[in-house]
Amino acid sequence: MLVIVEPAELLRTARQRHGLTQAALAARAGTSQPVISAYEHGLRDPTTRTLRRLVSAAGDRLELHLASLPPDIPPPSRPEEHAGRLVDVLLLADAIGHGERAALAYPRIDSS
Repeated sequence: MLVIVEPAELLRTARQRHGLTQAALAARAGTSQPVISAYEHGLRDPTTRTLRRLVSAAGDRLELHLASLPPDIPPPSRPEEHAGRLVDVLLLADAIGHGERAALAYPRIDSS
């Protein structure tokens, strides 16, 4: 089974597994607590090297493995099929909703 974990979740899990605060992990890794917070909140993306160093400072080891991905959906063969897929995605996005939304800088396309 393929499991994809975002760097933010991976770092937070490693830190919490060892009972460390963000400040304690930062001290061990030679960085600052705001940097750890930014990584854990997905505001910054660490390089693989940095993530490996931070996970190691938490007390774990980062291992990367290659895995085969499931086959992709074939590209649409006609413009009408492409348009249909786009409408499906937009309807799904509208159905999911996001709670309160910030004001958009550009007009929103109404898919209803």
